[in-house]
Amino acid sequence: MEYKVACLVLCLFCCVQVTIQQKKQRHASKPAPDVVSLKMYEELKKEVQDLRQDVNHLKEQQSLQTICLKGTKALNKCYLSVFEPKNYHQASDDCIAQGGTLSTPESRDENDFLNDYVRKSLGMTSEVWIGINDMANEGSWVDMTGSRISFKHWETGTTLEPNGGKQENCALLSEAANGKWFDKNCKEELPFVCQFSIV
Repeated sequence: MEYKVACLVLCLFCCVQVTIQQKKQRHASKPAPDVVSLKMYEELKKEVQDLRQDVNHLKEQQSLQTICLKGTKALNKCYLSVFEPKNYHQASDDCIAQGGTLSTPESRDENDFLNDYVRKSLGMTSEVWIGINDMANEGSWVDMTGSRISFKHWETGTTLEPNGGKQENCALLSEAANGKWFDKNCKEELPFVCQFSIV
């Protein structure tokens, strides 16, 4: 990162030098349109923009590494548990503000991993919001992007989930039920786990 910042400073210094030289040349003789200078300026401008994007990308990577260190990493994602209970929408907004989304298990392995992480980070019998809901269309469960979910892990042994109808449109993962899912009223306040994609 220090190398990229040094390159950025060097490019800016070069821009200033070119500008000073052009001003000196204009004062020394009557200036003719300088196509090369304009081309150089555009190239330097593009390089500065590229460097700025690289610096921003490095900042995102550093931020993601910090999240992974605070939480855990598996299956090309980082997970970070949040103990403070919030309603579904607040939990979702909190994850988005950090650059992620509510965790959404896409396979049995990921669901088992998430359940284990919840047990270790939040304790036994914890329930956490997951990024699955049927708010838009009753009975049509979707992830945070609005895509229909293909993996499902509802509790069907005792309560035949999802069973809350229009009153319970948000899904939770229950550690006490070995990672099974339940539908719940979105206004309830629960801890949650955010997920972040590792690029």
